[in-house]
Amino acid sequence: FNPDILFSVDSPDFTLRVAERVKKINSNVKVVHYVAPQVWIWREGRIKNFKKFVDHMLLLFNFEKKYFDNENIPNTFVGHPLLENDTNSKVELSSLINENKKIISIFAGSRKSETNILLPILCDFVKLMNEKFKNYSFFFHATETNKETIVNFLKNKSLNDVQVISDENIKSKILSSSVFAVAKSGTISLEICNAKVASIIIYKINMINYLIMKFLVKVKFANIINIINKKEVIPELLQGECNAKEIFNSVNYLLGHPDLLKLQINNVNKTINDIKSDTLSSEKAASILSQYLQS
Repeated sequence: FNPDILFSVDSPDFTLRVAERVKKINSNVKVVHYVAPQVWIWREGRIKNFKKFVDHMLLLFNFEKKYFDNENIPNTFVGHPLLENDTNSKVELSSLINENKKIISIFAGSRKSETNILLPILCDFVKLMNEKFKNYSFFFHATETNKETIVNFLKNKSLNDVQVISDENIKSKILSSSVFAVAKSGTISLEICNAKVASIIIYKINMINYLIMKFLVKVKFANIINIINKKEVIPELLQGECNAKEIFNSVNYLLGHPDLLKLQINNVNKTINDIKSDTLSSEKAASILSQYLQS
């Protein structure tokens, strides 16, 4: 076992344990890790341990540099791949959409634990929208894994103008054609931002997990755009506020104030431009790996 490089990606609780073990077996192996652990959210003390076995950390966000610079861990800002994607997918949607209706994209999450909690809330939200408006179509963005679960859940809910989509190209096109999005907190928010669509962020977990998380987490907000700006650029409805009525009130209010939608999109665009890399993330990462291979 004598590789030149161990290139680990994300999932730090697993991949970095493997990297540490490999480094102990062969100290000559260079460990390069892509997607730095989010030490700016919690467990910042982990960095001191990373220093023992990580040779280079590849960062998605430029504000992460200071954390690794402080411990003299070599690092490079490579940018987030989700901010590179072209949202103008060439997909024909005429069979899916009604041109007389505006689109609202809904993201209930990908994990079963998330959809179990959020789907009932989001269904009740759509029902409230159905009762007040007749000019909106609602698209639940699913994965191939959970599409059937979402379809079956919606089947007997007597909701109007609701569809479930899982094809990546169709989802991208539907999102870019949306006037608004309601999304579970997570990386999907960056895709929504990149598509220049206004949104609100929702999240709800069981109370015990929430209290544990609240104790450990250092940041005030759930969404990366809000964390960077240290203020609520994108509205967040978390825990007790994550209910159908609050979501309906927030969406209804924002849709009724186009100036606020425009302001959100403008503020988000400014933030996105500030955190985007000037090169492709994959190209920058490949360049770093190449340097280690040649050294």
